[in-house]
Amino acid sequence: MERTGVIAFQGGGLTLLGTEVKVGDKAPEFTVLDNGLGAVSLKDFPDKTVVISVTPSLDTPVCDMQLRKFNESAAKLSTDVVVLNISMDLPFANARFCAAAGIDRVKTLSDYKDAAFGMAYGLLIKELRLLTRAIVIIDKTGTIKYIEIVPEVTNHPDYEKALAAVK
Repeated sequence: MERTGVIAFQGGGLTLLGTEVKVGDKAPEFTVLDNGLGAVSLKDFPDKTVVISVTPSLDTPVCDMQLRKFNESAAKLSTDVVVLNISMDLPFANARFCAAAGIDRVKTLSDYKDAAFGMAYGLLIKELRLLTRAIVIIDKTGTIKYIEIVPEVTNHPDYEKALAAVK
């Protein structure tokens, strides 16, 4: 499935691949890789509210800031909330970034192998094979409670609105 007219990169339109998800939908299952190349799935977080910060690449300033913002915010959230950052960055790059930046509250995960997350949530950019910038919040019942797809990939998401949706 392809969608156009949803996102742009520096003003130029891009195509999203995968199944579009909406608030109220059952969150699709996915498998991505942790920083040690271990498989991680949505089902690994039962009875948790799952905040997924989606970034194109941690090697860019906006993605860097997005991860740092969620890492800082995660410290203030209850223990029944888990914060994930999913990108197409390699697990080794994620581990290096987290070590250098002191990221210790957000689990960085990689979708590089199969793009399973990107396709399941309709967030894979066809032209770049990167994930688009987005925030997805899944409640304890496995239902999508909040989703923001940032229209201009180089812009920040609405952090305050997303964090308010967690509470």
